[in-house]
Amino acid sequence: MNFNKHTFHIPVMGLGYTVDTPVKVAHLGISSVISIVDDFLIEKMREFYSQKFDLPFKEIPNKVEDFRAKRITAYLNMVDKLVHDKYEELINNFHQKGNELERYFDMLPDAKSIREKFNHALESKNLTDVKNWLRSNLTKGSIDVNIMTKLDKVNYKDKEALPSEFNDAHAALRGFANSTLSSSLVLSAGMNPRLYSYIENFEDFYPDANGQLKKKITLKVSDFRSAMVQGRFLGQKGIWVSEYRVESGLNCGGHAFATQGYLLGPILDEFREKRQELLDSTFAVYQKALEKKGKTVVQQAPEMKITAQGGVGTNEEHNFLLDEYQLDSIGWGSPFMLVPEACNIDQESLELLRNAGEDDVYLSDASPLGVHFNNVRGTSQQVQIQQYLSDGKPGFPCTKRYLVFNTEYTEQPICTASRQYLKKKISEVKESGLSAEEQQKQIILLTQKECLCEGLTNSTYLANGIAPDSKRTGVSICPGPNIAYFNQVVSLKEMVNHIYGKVNLLKGVKRPNLFLKELKMYVDYLENKLADLGQSQDEKQFSYYRAFRKNMQDGISYYQQLFAKYDNKLQEMKKDALVELENFSKKLESLKI
Repeated sequence: MNFNKHTFHIPVMGLGYTVDTPVKVAHLGISSVISIVDDFLIEKMREFYSQKFDLPFKEIPNKVEDFRAKRITAYLNMVDKLVHDKYEELINNFHQKGNELERYFDMLPDAKSIREKFNHALESKNLTDVKNWLRSNLTKGSIDVNIMTKLDKVNYKDKEALPSEFNDAHAALRGFANSTLSSSLVLSAGMNPRLYSYIENFEDFYPDANGQLKKKITLKVSDFRSAMVQGRFLGQKGIWVSEYRVESGLNCGGHAFATQGYLLGPILDEFREKRQELLDSTFAVYQKALEKKGKTVVQQAPEMKITAQGGVGTNEEHNFLLDEYQLDSIGWGSPFMLVPEACNIDQESLELLRNAGEDDVYLSDASPLGVHFNNVRGTSQQVQIQQYLSDGKPGFPCTKRYLVFNTEYTEQPICTASRQYLKKKISEVKESGLSAEEQQKQIILLTQKECLCEGLTNSTYLANGIAPDSKRTGVSICPGPNIAYFNQVVSLKEMVNHIYGKVNLLKGVKRPNLFLKELKMYVDYLENKLADLGQSQDEKQFSYYRAFRKNMQDGISYYQQLFAKYDNKLQEMKKDALVELENFSKKLESLKI
């Protein structure tokens, strides 16, 4: 383990929760991810930071051609500059007491070791030598950006569809590609071949004369097969995947893309076993593609990291994942929502999360994308929905249109959380001839949809005292189930110390280990899906769910062997684990498919 570097990263959270996290933590060596979906929020944040740090600011209005990409580029360039300036200040003021260098050292996995080396460097008494030592040994955290590949809406001008490069995700990609950043583009939510092909247009994704990549690709994946397919697809275009970020299908924040019963442990085990195969297979096609394109052909495969995230909550789990599966980093998301130093979180939402228990965090149908969404009960956005319903006006005015997908009633897609859609859909339900009970059931399901465009950005406006673009200030929060076990608002240092086992923020808290928590979620998920099938005669679906159960049973067998292997270790992770696994196995057997 490199004790000069952090072994965790802060994943993207919502549209706004981590939109400026790098400004707060990157100079301290901590990597994090910005969402670049909402260019309006990004423009507001650029104005906010320009005023805060007395930087020149010229608005990029939406009348400007390619305004979306230009806003994103301008914001990312500013973040890059702010992080650079804060890092340089940390280096140049190292001799001042109480400086940022102290914070940097204090939060490293082994602060004592790095301090000893630093004190040895100080013996030279040459300021330039000491600064050079610091630059060589203390890296900045990466300023990575995230695009949900499916959020690639076609845009129009004068009712005419613009070319595909002006689609939402394409423009966001271009915004990042044209920025000064040297970091990773994190692609999530599955494969978008047209978007992936568009990456070929930007030189920063190809190796330079020294074989270095200025901009890298990180793929969020749910299994090994997906990683291999996407890695080879991009490799054939001369684009290298520098990191495969494995995320739990259900035990994560925000949108939850369930696997077919494949569990995190066995998935990571396959990545460990086949890591070299993944590298060799993708590198072979990558080299050929570079040669064919006339690009710099590298003789050795570039770095390829495997990382994981989803439900990690203790130092024991953190170290176990790193060691057992030979991972390069672990993502810690939801716990950081209780760290105002790192994330944008308004006071009301902060208190809601701090007090949330297991029953408050649930898998919902709140997302207009039709994908399950990890949610918490009692958010101000949910209160706002109830107000709309009591006023007889279900749905939200749709202004930002980032999540428009439905074409049931319109030629151009609209959002299923919009007033326009719900008015038509509820009317259709009422005229359907279904029983009153069934109608009510369907209407409740329909009106759960939240305006995530506003809900996932409003907290950022509220936390920073920025005027939003809407009078509606309801906040949507999308924590992973893990948030239920963290009940303190803490400093950045305290959370990082918890990750490295220097303090324990969960002392006395009863919490299942991340594998058991995910397993329970999958068992509940399968049970609910089977209940929804009811009296269905669809053999294809039954066959799917039989395979689903078989994969889970295989996962349970894997965990039983895993925990047996560590007979005298993993005190916390093993607690009651074998009994729980046996109980889950019996429950799966009892499910009638």
